[in-house]
Amino acid sequence: MINRDPRTADLVSRYAVMTKETMPNLARTTHTHWPVRNDHCFQRIVLDTICGGVWYDHLQRPAYKNLTHAQAILAAALCNDIVAGKADLAALNTQSLIWRGKLRPVRNRG
Repeated sequence: MINRDPRTADLVSRYAVMTKETMPNLARTTHTHWPVRNDHCFQRIVLDTICGGVWYDHLQRPAYKNLTHAQAILAAALCNDIVAGKADLAALNTQSLIWRGKLRPVRNRG
């Protein structure tokens, strides 16, 4: 039986290419409605999302060297979902900023 599960290093590499090259290029060209443009912002959003909070509260630095296999799968998949429009980058960014204390959560006044 052949193991078709991608290696952690390959998944981390895919995450890195997506956040450092692919997504910033899209943000400058065809996805200009995205709320961020810089590679470190995409990395923050993806890592915070997969960790469920500020990533450096959950991972040692540098994050890419310390992702578990499961986290690497989630990071690569989230990058793909963001690019495909299946994940709401604006909402993910907002949640990341809330976790970091940069924004206050919106409360219903009803």
